[in-house]
Amino acid sequence: MAFESLGEKLNGVFKKLRSRGKVSEADIKASMREIKLALLEADVNFKVVKEFISRVTEKASGAQVLESLTPGQQIVKIVNDELTELMGSTQSRINFSSKGPTVIMLVGLQGAGKTTTCAKLAAQIKKQYEKRPLLVACDVYRPAAIKQLEVVGAQVEIPVFTMGDKKSPVDISKAAIEHAVKHGNDPVIIDTAGRLHINEELMAELADIKANVKPHEILLAVDAMTGQDAVNVAQSFNEQLGIDGVIMTKLDGDARGGAALSVRHVTGKPIKYVGMGEKLTDLEPFYPDRMASRILGMGDVLTLIDKAQSAFDEKQAEELERKLTQDGMDLELFLDQLQQIKKMGPLEQVISMLPGVGNKLPAGVSIDDKQLARPEAIIRSMTLKERRNPSIINASRKQRIANGAGVRVQDVNALLKQFDQMKQMMKQFNSPKMKKRMKRGGFPF
Repeated sequence: MAFESLGEKLNGVFKKLRSRGKVSEADIKASMREIKLALLEADVNFKVVKEFISRVTEKASGAQVLESLTPGQQIVKIVNDELTELMGSTQSRINFSSKGPTVIMLVGLQGAGKTTTCAKLAAQIKKQYEKRPLLVACDVYRPAAIKQLEVVGAQVEIPVFTMGDKKSPVDISKAAIEHAVKHGNDPVIIDTAGRLHINEELMAELADIKANVKPHEILLAVDAMTGQDAVNVAQSFNEQLGIDGVIMTKLDGDARGGAALSVRHVTGKPIKYVGMGEKLTDLEPFYPDRMASRILGMGDVLTLIDKAQSAFDEKQAEELERKLTQDGMDLELFLDQLQQIKKMGPLEQVISMLPGVGNKLPAGVSIDDKQLARPEAIIRSMTLKERRNPSIINASRKQRIANGAGVRVQDVNALLKQFDQMKQMMKQFNSPKMKKRMKRGGFPF
């Protein structure tokens, strides 16, 4: 994932600082040199690094830090605050129009994932704001671009407006807005054409669309994997077209993360969303403070909670609580919970948001999403009666289940043992004594 190497290097610096009871100006100077190199290796813009180090050094060299009993922690806080400031301080939202449909132009170069991002953005807005978006196919040049938008639009259940590839993008955009007004769609998200690189023809067409439909938001999709090129692209689009924000795609990949740390400072425009995976649900609102916490290995509990709330429907949670209280835990419920966990995204990404884990898992520990597939296969090989009453599973049943799931009998035994342990824990949490303690704010142990 992006920032993994940067996070490791920064935490190496902080570990040295924490090990000292006091720090000197020489210690701070040496630490700043290491932080500077780490940022440059992460492909952060040189001017951004220079200004960042200058601000951190000034604050870290103050008497409050040098004379502190915990100078290492003070410096970590300064770096965290400055990283947050660098990326924009607060979350920047979509500016919706108070009258008529909000028009959003999504622009960018080919290969940045613009068309897929259109569908991701529409799905995010539909869920987050309970609106009825309309996708508009204005890429009339790239083969199959219109079909691609129709396919991804159908997958997220968002209508797609298209007039084929013979009409001009301006005419298509204007007709789409009229259609949206008549059918109550809001916002209108226009998927514009890209090019392999920025040229006059591309900018002239985008400027023409902008002049005719007067979009409320122009969002630029940039590929985090391209590093400083992404920042240069953002700067060019902003200077020639004028953008309102950035959507950074592929931030879950091997990107060094420099673009995310540079683009806001260089363009003055905020990152509004980040793509964190290939699924059409893998688009997250961008929170500078949360991203700073991730970079520094402090976890991201708030985003983890958001993911959990998205995966676990409130009614489902209430039904689960009722079943657990009345009927107790069974493997049918356990299977349902595995399905919900999978909706939260790749396990490694989810676990990395926990405080104390951050960008780096403990040595020797690897997280494979297939680890969820084995217990799922085992439970699906059971009959409904066995799932609801695992105590009836004898040796012959275990062999049949193992054969059906393509695993060993030992794997079936291991799952049943884990399930028994979890069931005992659930009983403890449901005991009157526990509930009484929890009401008083206590803890059972």
